[in-house]
Amino acid sequence: YLKLCSEEERSFYGKRALTVWSKVCFAIGGAPYQITATALGFFLQIFLLDVALLDPLNASVILFAGRAWDAVTDPAVGFLISRSPWTRHGRMMPWILMSTIPAVMCYFLIWVVPPIEQGKMMWYLLFYCLFQTLQTCFHVPYSALTMFISNKQQERDSATAYRMTVEVLGTVIGTAVQGQIVGMANTPCINNTTPTNSSSHSVHGNNSQILLDNKRRAYMIASAVISLIYVLCAVVLFFGVREQDTQKHVSFQTGLRLVMGHGPYVKLVLAFLFTSLAFMLLEGNFAVFIKYTLGFREDFQNILLVIMLSATLTIPMWQWFLCRFGKKTAVYIGIPWAGPFMILVVCVKSSLLVSYIVSIAAGASVAAAFLLPWSMLPDVVDDFKVQNPTSQGHEAIFYSFYVFFTKFASGVSLGVSTLALSFAGYVTGVCVQSDSVNLTLKILVSAAPVSLIVLGLLIFKMYPINEERRQYNNKQLQLLLR
Repeated sequence: YLKLCSEEERSFYGKRALTVWSKVCFAIGGAPYQITATALGFFLQIFLLDVALLDPLNASVILFAGRAWDAVTDPAVGFLISRSPWTRHGRMMPWILMSTIPAVMCYFLIWVVPPIEQGKMMWYLLFYCLFQTLQTCFHVPYSALTMFISNKQQERDSATAYRMTVEVLGTVIGTAVQGQIVGMANTPCINNTTPTNSSSHSVHGNNSQILLDNKRRAYMIASAVISLIYVLCAVVLFFGVREQDTQKHVSFQTGLRLVMGHGPYVKLVLAFLFTSLAFMLLEGNFAVFIKYTLGFREDFQNILLVIMLSATLTIPMWQWFLCRFGKKTAVYIGIPWAGPFMILVVCVKSSLLVSYIVSIAAGASVAAAFLLPWSMLPDVVDDFKVQNPTSQGHEAIFYSFYVFFTKFASGVSLGVSTLALSFAGYVTGVCVQSDSVNLTLKILVSAAPVSLIVLGLLIFKMYPINEERRQYNNKQLQLLLR
């Protein structure tokens, strides 16, 4: 089901067609980013608030500053990659290999509660920023690698389909490993009838402290497992994919000016910026929403897992759909699919069955949101090459700035949502939150995401690359490469 619609001629210049094994190894390289991003996206906010016991304002600073720093590093790494010399392992692979071990060390330390109270905020901010920087050194070259594994648009689209399937499977692994291991340890909470001014004393009671220590230990175990998977995937990518040196070295400044002046790229990035922000708001707040607003404290990790399983199972459907009806049509159908269900979950009375139904529907939209941007970005790069045949080698700029904008959106979503919870009166460690907190959570998982999806789709109407133009670009590139 991962095959595209038609078969094209053999690769240009007599190169061998990209094998299934190479596509699988390439796809596995995308898992580390999604596994860690899913664990951080779903669980970091609730970890900082209910396990590390940080003030919501401090947690919002960590989440926003970490993501903002992460976004800034993307174009910087893209610049450094574009200046990197070609080696016998390629230009992208050395970055991927060298960043892996330091990245997993920092990732593990994010989930450790330090034995100091005063410097706790700086601990998380430091290791969160370090991890995001090192992961950028992995993810930006990996994303740009799409353009260096084959000259054929068909093969790149097929490899992207493999990659998206494995990446969504990575989100399942991240949700399952983090959620199920953490879910085995119950987080202590205070009944809302307990006076607020005695909350801190109750949390640090003997029984509560034991439960809290168990929860912290569970987070460390989960992070260790994810770190091991991260390293294994990086090894498979390094040994299983051969990078092709088909581009000339170009000026970064000239390339940046040309790329940012390319209309289809700007419109695509802006459209997916808003839709990504919508799904990141849902991702970052859904666990807290399930736990407190819906009251399913013992089921939230299972509901999150259903979302990711649904996304994994529907990726092949969306790959078939975009091949059959076109990528723009897939955007209009797939991205807003979850909108009515987002509204449903906040309008009906709390129901576990409804929550699972919404999760299944949301997973289908998550799959489309995963697949479509990375499937359409190579089309924009090809369109640029056709319009600028003498200016090549800008792939790292295209991909690094796209990742920059999506990560910036993620930072905004996490920072703003946690800050909103702080203003609404979120209290760490309690079993039941106030009505104002529950109302804020409903807005963050329903009204705000739906509005952002609508705005993104309106911008996407101006995106000019349809199926006819895509096929024309493909033919022109074949002529240029012969």
